[in-house]
Amino acid sequence: MRKISIYLDDTRIPIEHPENKTWEIVRSYDEFVDYITKNGLPEMISFDHDLADEHYDGDMYDGVEAYNKKYSEFKEKTGLDCAKWVVDYCMDNEEDLPEYFVHSMNPAGGKNIWEYLENYRKFQENERD
Repeated sequence: MRKISIYLDDTRIPIEHPENKTWEIVRSYDEFVDYITKNGLPEMISFDHDLADEHYDGDMYDGVEAYNKKYSEFKEKTGLDCAKWVVDYCMDNEEDLPEYFVHSMNPAGGKNIWEYLENYRKFQENERD
């Protein structure tokens, strides 16, 4: 049986997954929300941060603090917005966060996604204890 996973990225395609997973490629925040709303949570989500041209800026390599200043100016939603949405979805529907991976080439944005998801995962684990 093939397992469905979401690959969130505006341009790239996923490499073949060793665990026989089928990737559903979504290119934007709206596609991400639409897919999960219609189909429910996948087994795994691989997150990119930069999903629009405005997200590709030299500031992303100047550290998290510099990038976070720039982040507030974005008009298009990023992979971090998708991560926040999926956490809200899990809370609203009392579901566990699916497995996740961050494949973003943006070090600051990728770190922000990873830390956000890890904090929620730890919260879920503490709630079970």
